[in-house]
Amino acid sequence: MMTLPEDIIAERARKIKLLISDNDGVFTDNGVYYSERGEELKRYSIRDGMGVERLLDVSVQTGIMTGEISPNLKKRAEKLGIEYLYLGVKDKLSKLEDVLFETGLKLEELAYIGDDINDVPIMEAIAAEGITACPGDATTFVRPYVHFLCNAAGGNGAFREFAEWIISMRSAS
Repeated sequence: MMTLPEDIIAERARKIKLLISDNDGVFTDNGVYYSERGEELKRYSIRDGMGVERLLDVSVQTGIMTGEISPNLKKRAEKLGIEYLYLGVKDKLSKLEDVLFETGLKLEELAYIGDDINDVPIMEAIAAEGITACPGDATTFVRPYVHFLCNAAGGNGAFREFAEWIISMRSAS
């Protein structure tokens, strides 16, 4: 885990304008139900959805970046009003430049939460100037690159916990 003084974290939190999240392992519990037709269902936490709303209340947008191409996720993102949805992204770090261009934001205005090895490169890049986190049950690969380790597991409120932490740090001195 990366430790920074609270005043530095608070300063960074006040600059955040977009929180990007992985999907599987953050918004979901990594489980999936399959039938003979293929992927059928994934479980999402309603509390995490409220985290998206709470961030919007403080002018922080939300995005999801995932290697999956999932109609279920598209529906969930639409329901939550998630403006930035990046599906089928295998190399998340290479997509970061596109995100910065599309949004007009700087690296210091980004936060990211991820849970597995494919998140490490983008987390390392964002951690240099922004804020990063992982769910409590994330793999050990991502933990050296996070400023905040959630107590909650993926799909069980980890996104909401990170959102609330960002909100609270924005008002810290």
